Parts: sequence; C-alpha cells; structure tokens
Amino acid sequence: MADLVAEAAGEGVERIVTIGMGEDSSRRAVALTERFPGVFAAVGVHPHDAGSFTAADPVWMRELSAHPKVVAIGECGFDHHYDHASHEDQERAFRAQIALAREVGLPLVIHTREATEDTMRVLGEDAAGLPVILHCFSIPERLDDAVERGYMLSLAGPVTYKRSHDLQRAAALAPLDRLLVETDSPYLAPEPRRGRPNRPANVAHTLRFVAALRDMPAEDLDAATSANAARIFGW
Repeated sequence: MADLVAEAAGEGVERIVTIGMGEDSSRRAVALTERFPGVFAAVGVHPHDAGSFTAADPVWMRELSAHPKVVAIGECGFDHHYDHASHEDQERAFRAQIALAREVGLPLVIHTREATEDTMRVLGEDAAGLPVILHCFSIPERLDDAVERGYMLSLAGPVTYKRSHDLQRAAALAPLDRLLVETDSPYLAPEPRRGRPNRPANVAHTLRFVAALRDMPAEDLDAATSANAARIFGW
C-alpha cells in the first residue's frame, strides 16, 4: 500500500477513500487509515454479499462509523449483472445501509450495475435528503434525475473509453459542483492504462480526460472536484 500511496502523491493525489465490501475488508480499510494520513475509509456490505446480510452487520458498521477517518457508508446498492445475491436480499441490505447512513450522519456510496431502475427507486423512497455518491457513475440516461436529486456523480475509468459516448456527454454536461473523479482500483483502469490493474495514481488520467471534455484546464477541474470531495466527505 505504501508504494501506491507514494505513487498517487506523485500525481498530486492527496486523499484516497478505500472502500469496504464486508466486515473484514471494512476493518482492513479502517486500519489503513491509521497508517496513512491521506487515506480514508467507507464501510459497508457490497450487494454481492447481501445474501448473508444479518442484523449483526449494522452493528459493526455503526461501530466503525465512529472512527474519525470513516467518511461514508458503502459501497452498497444493486448488482444485477452477477446476481450473487437475490434481488430481495440486495434490497434488504441496501435499505438497511441507507437507514444506517442516515442514523450516523454519513454520505452513502452507491454501487449499481444493470440495476438502474431498482437503484433509483430505492434511493427515491429511502434516501431523500442524504448525501449520495453514485460510485463509478454509469447511468448517463438518468443524469437529469440524479442532478435534480442532488446526487454526486463520481467518474471512473470507463468515461475515457472510446465507445462511452453517452457517459462522456454526461460528464461534459453535469454541473461542476456535482462531479468527483475516482479509480475504482484495481478495476477499470482508464486509457491509456486500460487492460492493466488499476492504481490510485491513474485518477489523474481520468481527471485530465474529463477536463478536456469540458474544455477547461485540468487544474480547474482538480480544484473543483477536490472541493466537492471535501464538502461531501467532510475532511
């Protein structure tokens, strides 16, 4: 991890949010925040593991959320591409984590894959007024709806791919104060690193690409997305 943090710092990355996908990985994420000043954590249960979600899960999430460097609940939501858990179990775990985020006063990091309608339905029913980050934003067809609801749009490597025309159009049109950039390491490396394991430093490629889409200096987009992250995560 130390080499990844150092490499990212060389690209100007000052803060990293590492994501929990269950109790063990969430505890490891929190432990990393204690080793590296610029690393923060989100804690939650990924939809892949929602089938084993029990009443004990909000207990450890509530415990970890009290840590000063835990900045969000998640990632949580729906994944209907793999369907490792039933839709009913995914929804049950999702709603429980929305309720917890509201209780502890933290933003919610959303995973949605091939589940746009379910995701937007549950968020509309349960998450009104909560800060919501659409992680690895992939639903450009719902851009207007997401903006109207006040959600943050976190752009990852796929926005740089040649065939991502709709996503690129959304990245160009979205309000500047709603944008974040991310890597989703170790997946979805941006061009020109596509096909290799992703690394936090690669967020610089995504940022420069989005800045070009918006016809603005990369330094200005960097300042804006950094300010947006500070506002939503409270650091």
